[in-house]
Formats: sequence, C-alpha cells, structure tokens
Amino acid sequence: MNNLTKFAVAAFAFSAFHTNANECELSIESNDMMQFSKKAMSVPSKCEEVKLTLIHTGKLPATAMGHNWVLTEKKNVKAVASDGMRAGVKNSYVKPGDERVFAFTQVIGGGESTSITFSTKGLSKNGEYNFFCSFPGHFAIMKGTFKIV
Repeated sequence: MNNLTKFAVAAFAFSAFHTNANECELSIESNDMMQFSKKAMSVPSKCEEVKLTLIHTGKLPATAMGHNWVLTEKKNVKAVASDGMRAGVKNSYVKPGDERVFAFTQVIGGGESTSITFSTKGLSKNGEYNFFCSFPGHFAIMKGTFKIV
C-alpha cells in the first residue's frame, strides 16, 4: 500500500468515526422572520441522548422575537403551546413539569444560542413527534417533524 492509499484509508476511517460521533448532535437556527432553518430533524435509534443547539440568527431581543425549541408528540403541540403561553416567559413558555414535553430549550433572542441534552428514552421509531417554538403566536408557523430512524 502506498502512502497516498494509506492516507485515503486513514481519512475515510477518521471521517466515519467523526460522523458517528456527531450523529447524536443537532443544530437548528431561528430568525427574526419566525422561521426555523429546518422543517425536519432526525437521529439514529442508537442515540440514547441527543445534544441540540438552537442559534438565533436575528437581531431582535428575546422580549420581542424570542425563540425556543420544544419537542412533543404531534397530537400535543397545540395543547402544549397553549399551556406554555399561560406558563409565561419565566418558564420559557413551557408549563413546569409538563410530561407531554420530551425536551425544550430556554427562550433566546437575536445573536444568542443555547444547547440542551435530552434522553431519547420513551421515543420510538414509530412515534409522530414535532418540534416547535412555544413563544406566543409562533407555534403555528415555527414547527417541524422529529424522527428516530
């Protein structure tokens, strides 16, 4: 095996390892136009934990155009968002102890980012999950699907 071939094999092995190491880490952006950068997100079923990073690329403060990322079953989105509005900003618009919520980030404003790590225990390949922003009025527009594959 010549040096070029050895290098190619090593690069491929590193790339495969690096990809596997990061497949349980996700990131998504939000902006001042009430949009997420992705409409669908997924992780392999072997991920026992997922690290999610939310980045707000806008300029407006959290009080005016704050965003968070909330994960629940598709059937619960509207009810979770409704209860979240009543929970208020101090709770990041998520009802404290809401068992319908699998994970959520804090509300952030323009130029900020936040990360969470959550367990996939209780999530299944056959489940219908949605992520959304629970800031009042945002959930109808800022949403997407989340899958375990």
